[in-house]
Amino acid sequence: MSSDPTTSPVSAEVERQVDAADSTLHNPRRAVLALGSNLGNRLETLQGAVDALEDTPGVRIKSVSAVYETESVGGPEGQRSFLNAVLVLRTTLPPSSLLERANAVEDAFGRVRDVRWGPRTLDVDIIEYEGVVQDAPELTLPHPRAHERAFVLAPWLDADPAGEIPGHGTVAELLAAVGEAGVLRREDLALHLPE
Repeated sequence: MSSDPTTSPVSAEVERQVDAADSTLHNPRRAVLALGSNLGNRLETLQGAVDALEDTPGVRIKSVSAVYETESVGGPEGQRSFLNAVLVLRTTLPPSSLLERANAVEDAFGRVRDVRWGPRTLDVDIIEYEGVVQDAPELTLPHPRAHERAFVLAPWLDADPAGEIPGHGTVAELLAAVGEAGVLRREDLALHLPE
């Protein structure tokens, strides 16, 4: 190991401490994003979305849920099941910019929006943004149906046991109310933060 501090590797512990301090973000906000995919290599697509979001300036992913498999809700009959996950992040992006980035990531993975709730390579939804409540044509916060969707609530509870949806209650209470029927935690699959 060199005695020159500019060439010495940084220990993993130091990297963790720096990441935990959000030192690269000024006045960050907490946001929760839900990911889903039911076309192509679903796990690879979800991992690509995690990588792309973490690579976004002003975004640091703090927690990644386990991967869950669920039947499609709404939309055309006979769709392949979805893989779903939830990310908890810290961001300096305002909700509108985070939405633009989420849409750009979807587009990069070939998302086609021709059938409402139809099959899709990737779905990236902003579920909650630090308690913000808004009803705008381009973005409603919190997500208007998150509180009734087990495929969002189960991974969210996994990623953030203290999670809460403004105006609806805690994620744990909401999941208990809707139940976990049709939501399978895939112990054989996992998403990872980029190293």
